[in-house]
Amino acid sequence: MNSATLNQNRVLAEEDLLRVNLYRLLARCLSSPIDKPYLSILSNLQGDDTELGQAFTSLAKSAASADEEQAAEEYQNLFIGLGRGELLPYASYYLTGFLNEKPLARLRNDMLPLGIERDPEIKEPEDHAGALMDMMAGLIDGSFGEPQTLSIQKKFFENHIGEWTPHFFKDLQTAKEARLYRSIGAVGEMFIEIEKAAFEM
Repeated sequence: MNSATLNQNRVLAEEDLLRVNLYRLLARCLSSPIDKPYLSILSNLQGDDTELGQAFTSLAKSAASADEEQAAEEYQNLFIGLGRGELLPYASYYLTGFLNEKPLARLRNDMLPLGIERDPEIKEPEDHAGALMDMMAGLIDGSFGEPQTLSIQKKFFENHIGEWTPHFFKDLQTAKEARLYRSIGAVGEMFIEIEKAAFEM
């Protein structure tokens, strides 16, 4: 997704910065194979005694034991494959059973008023899980213009993320080809459930 340059003088609340970082971590892991530098970043994650913290610890261990070639092969098998990967990480597929359906059209209608533009170099439909994680981060930190209010964030989350991504992240944890991505799925599922609960408060 194209985004405006983030105003470096803009200061986010600590909890919003943590949310942005988590959305961006998931976006990075879901959008392209995890290379050696990012494996190093993941392997240095530190978790606390919470359930999400333990998932981070597990992810760090998985990343430390993986190499770039293994991570690339895993990504290929999970999301690309020969014809198609084991999983199809798209809202349209999870919500309708088909690609390029009404959920994608609704997303495109909602992107324009928020200043979110499709990157012409990216061939994936915009309702890809990685793209949606990146969009959500941009709404919080103002990458698409100005930071959006909590009510706008909530509406976007409920309309395009909250209903289907928990199922996707659960599937990722049990996918036959998943090793490193099992831990990513656990982090994703827990984080989305935390976001859902916070928006409902």
